[in-house]
Amino acid sequence: MSTRTDTGMDDPVIESRDHLISVFSGGEKPRERWRIGTEHEKFVYALDDFHAPSYDEEKGIRALLDGLTGYGWEPVYEGENVIALSGADGTISLEPAGQLELSGAPLDNLHQTCAETGRHLEQVKAVGDTLGIGFLGLGMWPDKTRAELPVMPKGRYGIMLRHMPRVGNLGLDMMLRTCTIQTNLDYASEPDMVQKFRVSLALQPLATALFANSPFTEGKPNGYLSYRSHIWSDTDPARTGMLPFVFEDGFGYERYADYMLDVPMYFVYRDGGYIDAAGQSFRDFLKGELPALPGEKPTIGDWNDHLSTAFPEVRLKSFLEMRGADGGPWSRICALPALWVGLLYDQGALDAAWDLVSGWDMEARQILRDSVPKLGLDAPVPGGRTLRDIAPDVLDIAQSGLAARARLDSSGNNETGFLNALYEVVARGKTPAEILLDRFHGEWEGDMSHVYAEESF
Repeated sequence: MSTRTDTGMDDPVIESRDHLISVFSGGEKPRERWRIGTEHEKFVYALDDFHAPSYDEEKGIRALLDGLTGYGWEPVYEGENVIALSGADGTISLEPAGQLELSGAPLDNLHQTCAETGRHLEQVKAVGDTLGIGFLGLGMWPDKTRAELPVMPKGRYGIMLRHMPRVGNLGLDMMLRTCTIQTNLDYASEPDMVQKFRVSLALQPLATALFANSPFTEGKPNGYLSYRSHIWSDTDPARTGMLPFVFEDGFGYERYADYMLDVPMYFVYRDGGYIDAAGQSFRDFLKGELPALPGEKPTIGDWNDHLSTAFPEVRLKSFLEMRGADGGPWSRICALPALWVGLLYDQGALDAAWDLVSGWDMEARQILRDSVPKLGLDAPVPGGRTLRDIAPDVLDIAQSGLAARARLDSSGNNETGFLNALYEVVARGKTPAEILLDRFHGEWEGDMSHVYAEESF
């Protein structure tokens, strides 16, 4: 989740509807300026007994952040607490229960993205070795109850933790027990955004299947391949889901702004702290009638904060966020942006992907989304087929898009090799979660402790 790293000083007050839309239109960039942003989270655990470290314990999360400053990262404070780090490779931040996230810098190509990921993992592992801390690459804690997990000292998380049980049954699990990989990508214009949004939203369940990696809850199989994806179906219906309006005629910046105006608020950031506005209306805020802050009107910073509190499968800010994948190992951290860059950053590939999904109606898209957490690659798509049937075609389209980009490394390799981890999933016919389940029922003999040895970075 986003970490506020500015003070909000001199932030312009929203004066008109055009001001709201300007956040989206201001993200438009010519093709040569399109960049790739990759976010990835991992679970932090103590090597000696696998517990999730608290923020303040001697070798806990704050000590981890302090150790990373030795690599040039600058601390970001909330009150007296370091809650994030800022540097050339982006921002390191804390999820609610201490999951560590790198929100990478906007980069030109996937070679740079994977190198950035490698630097980050080398740094956290080096600091972790000194503290007796390890890092686990899964989509959900495989063995921890909610009660066993700490809560990080970030004001927005306290507000969200109080509000989540009011609107869904699994929101606390989303906050405390899950990890994801995300990719943030650019668009050239409103029509380009619309086409990219529709393609990526329709195909987000395929990413969920290919990256499915959360089959365990509290030490035993939970009946799902991506329980992390299932959690989103019972978190908060007002701010999650497949957004049917994206596929309707006339969709664009204004329609997304209307959606966000109808998403209930969580908070307002003022003077370095968070004011609880959970359940209140941004529309009232625009009129100066927000109960949490009467008489004040919102700034662009408030609008950007609010945009970060909706959690659909694809999210629009000043870029598009792909949100369907479970956390996983280094190879899949590099593979997720490869999939979406290949599909969305070459016009021929984008058109081919749209041809593949344009005939799907909303009912079929929703059935696919609802079934993929349990069925993975066997989830149904229209025409009597499954994701297993179309996955090779989608990967081939992505591969063609990456080849057309012709971004080469120093050895002359293009970006297509970063898809290999996904081709391997398709070739073996099993999601990562199914491989883990085979091990659990086989050589692990039901002993979940093996997951730390085999799935840590």
